[in-house]
Amino acid sequence: MKKLVIIPTYNEKDNIASIIAAVFELDAGYHVLVIDDASPDGTASIVKSLMPHYHKQLFLEERKGKLGLGTAYIHGFKWGITRSYDFIFEMDADFSHNPKDLERLFQACVQEGADVAVGSRYVPGGKTENWPLDRQLYSRGGALYTRLLTWMPVNDPTAGFVCYKRQVLEAINLDEIEFVGYAFQIEMKFVAWKLGFRIKEVPITFVDRKIGVSKMSKGIIKEGVLGVLKIQWHSLFRNYRKRVASS
Repeated sequence: MKKLVIIPTYNEKDNIASIIAAVFELDAGYHVLVIDDASPDGTASIVKSLMPHYHKQLFLEERKGKLGLGTAYIHGFKWGITRSYDFIFEMDADFSHNPKDLERLFQACVQEGADVAVGSRYVPGGKTENWPLDRQLYSRGGALYTRLLTWMPVNDPTAGFVCYKRQVLEAINLDEIEFVGYAFQIEMKFVAWKLGFRIKEVPITFVDRKIGVSKMSKGIIKEGVLGVLKIQWHSLFRNYRKRVASS
């Protein structure tokens, strides 16, 4: 079974070599696709220097500017689908997500019947470390807000550590995914749920980055708040499932 880990990057030169090494040290058949948005700090050059060492396991897609997390993942999803990967993962570059948990997400899909496995902070056993109080409030409040408005049975809808079976991504019209920031993760899970796929949450410990700068901003939070309203509004129309399903 072919497994692809997508890691979007922007100014991650201090983390990228270590996170790539940590994935390959699992020795579990993962390939890694880094999607770099023209990082001025030379992140892409570091990846290129590593590619001969991880021949046919490490790949790089360079984009011409900072185009947003959501579009990076959509790019990666399409790349993985065309190359027939069976399981496609989302993971941050900054060690907020422990690479060792990739196998737990994978097993949730292989052994426990999940179509989408979500690394969750807000199920029993899940937690965060080193987060300031304001970020905890934003995150937990956003999760509750999303559940109340969408009725989606996911405790951590903004989680960005996810394993998708290829069939899920093939079933979604990825060109109809609208959001690029905070709301992107919500929209992807919501669409998968609306199309009848089973989502399972796997408890993880989310650790705040130690190196580099968080990409969180007021604009991203605003997109999340307004995006949830828009997602639910669109879902009330009869043609919603037809529009978000691939033809």
